[in-house]
Amino acid sequence: MARVRMRSAAQPGREPHRHTQSAQRRTRAVKPSPHVLLSRYSHPACLPIESQSDFNSRLYLRGRSSPDVLIDAGSEATNFLEVGGASFHQPIRMRSSGDKLLSPGAMETAVHLMNDSLEFYKWSLTIADKRVEKWPMMSSPLPTLGISVLYLVFLWAGPLYMKSREPFQLRKTLIIYNFSMVLLNFYICKELLLGSRAAGYSYLCQPVNYSNDVNEVRIASALWWYYISKGVEFLDTVFFIMRKKFNQVSFLHVYHHCTMFILWWIGIKWVPGGQSFFGATINSGIHVLMYGYYGLAAIGPKIQKYLWWKKYLTIIQMIQFHVTIGHAAHSLYTGCPFPAWMQWALIGYAVTFIVLFANFYYQTYRRQPRHKSGKPVANGISTATNGTTENGKKQKKGKGKYD
Repeated sequence: MARVRMRSAAQPGREPHRHTQSAQRRTRAVKPSPHVLLSRYSHPACLPIESQSDFNSRLYLRGRSSPDVLIDAGSEATNFLEVGGASFHQPIRMRSSGDKLLSPGAMETAVHLMNDSLEFYKWSLTIADKRVEKWPMMSSPLPTLGISVLYLVFLWAGPLYMKSREPFQLRKTLIIYNFSMVLLNFYICKELLLGSRAAGYSYLCQPVNYSNDVNEVRIASALWWYYISKGVEFLDTVFFIMRKKFNQVSFLHVYHHCTMFILWWIGIKWVPGGQSFFGATINSGIHVLMYGYYGLAAIGPKIQKYLWWKKYLTIIQMIQFHVTIGHAAHSLYTGCPFPAWMQWALIGYAVTFIVLFANFYYQTYRRQPRHKSGKPVANGISTATNGTTENGKKQKKGKGKYD
């Protein structure tokens, strides 16, 4: 336990009076010194100090290099503070009505919460899959969280940067990007299907096998690539903003992209196999169709008549979420030995998508009148038979930046 002792500093150039010194000694002999209760997780600059001095004050240290002590009740100010043998020569100011003090109970709760969270994370690492520990991006959540934070920063900074600039067209870039995503998702879907079949997976209940079996590692590798693809999909938003299609960056769009990348890091870290393959297989297959549509639409008006099936992609996605909920609920009902926390999290997550996608479908295909031209959209590019349009208006010749 560290002790906090307060004493008056003598004024420069003057000797303290003999009677004053005697009175101070008597006071120290009668009144116990204030104490600071420090745990091994606590920082001495952010913990409350219960004062047992004459005025029953409550002291707070704020900052290690320049502590600031506040006194609740009236008393003669002291400018010398000793904490556990370390001295701080800082003025003590009286507490004003504008100062906000954190109660000891709230501080203790916050400290315990942080401590418990840290201990839980350390414990969770003991049950993580050791096979993926050394794989890229998997040793720590910081890279995933860092990329997600940069994504959110770009959502704010990107529109500001593009505000006074001409939009990029990026037609060739979009064609290459979308068809590359088709190939990546096709590879993931193929690996999951062939690997699960070779491993004899059940589509109703499949526990995680953490062995180094070649088929199990193949499935885990395919799921890792699925997680990586969710990070690559951040480029969808980058292209929207670079082409000033800000209306396309909806809450659904941001929520989907940001959460999928983070949640699938958790999935790969702890359950890269078993029932995890089911949802990833369906979703990667749907993304083959989705990015195929975007890639064809980016080519131009020559293939417009072949792109009548956009709204059915949304319907297929909503069916996917219902199937996912039913699959997870069946596993919970039958007691499938797959982590229950993963199943419950998946059900709750899928419900949010059903609500958001249903609202998107209603706003896009039910509430708003359908345009006769039926312009297809490729990552935000609207195409029509008379050329490229932006927000329904024909693009002026020479406007915009091209590849």
